[in-house]
Amino acid sequence: MTIFSRITDIINANINALLERAEDPAKMIRLMIQEMEDTLVEVRSQSVRTIADKREIERKIERLETSGREWEDKAAFALGKGREDLAKSALLVKRKLEDQAVLLREELEVIEASLARHSEDLSRLQAKIDEAKARRDSIELRMKTAKGRVRVKEALHDGRVDDALQRFGSLERRIDELEAGAEVYDMGKAKTLEQEFADLEVDSDVTEDLAKLKARVAAESDR
Repeated sequence: MTIFSRITDIINANINALLERAEDPAKMIRLMIQEMEDTLVEVRSQSVRTIADKREIERKIERLETSGREWEDKAAFALGKGREDLAKSALLVKRKLEDQAVLLREELEVIEASLARHSEDLSRLQAKIDEAKARRDSIELRMKTAKGRVRVKEALHDGRVDDALQRFGSLERRIDELEAGAEVYDMGKAKTLEQEFADLEVDSDVTEDLAKLKARVAAESDR
């Protein structure tokens, strides 16, 4: 397959249709982009060579035209000296140079037309690459989102999660029992002498505060 037929196939290809038929769209689009970028490099390389050929032909045409003018001057000089035979020979050389220049100009037109097609193909191919990259980004984002959702769904439906939650519940129950055991341990124990005196001091303080409050309330009532 030539580079130009490959470009035509790529440009005419419907990216969406290709991806719909692909078993692995992400892989397919990566391969498509790589193929198009490789082709783009080849087309540019060939364009460089074609431009070099064009400039070389232009230089040849310029040399032929310069040489033709020189032979025309020689013909005029010979004619001025009465050498018509030499003038005819010089003009014959000039005619051959002009014929060569005509052929080169025709070749130059072909090259310029080829370069114009190259430029158009490059623009269209670049547009295809941009389209493919946009689809690649969209597909990769959707794949990433889909994989994330799958992981969440798997976690929600994974029996190990429920088992872990049940174990947490059992652990909380065990802690409740241990705390209750500590409280039970203090239940029914007789107060120590220190605790009795402490309670008595608290009760005395409360009784004193109550008496002060009653006296204040009575004084306010008498006003």
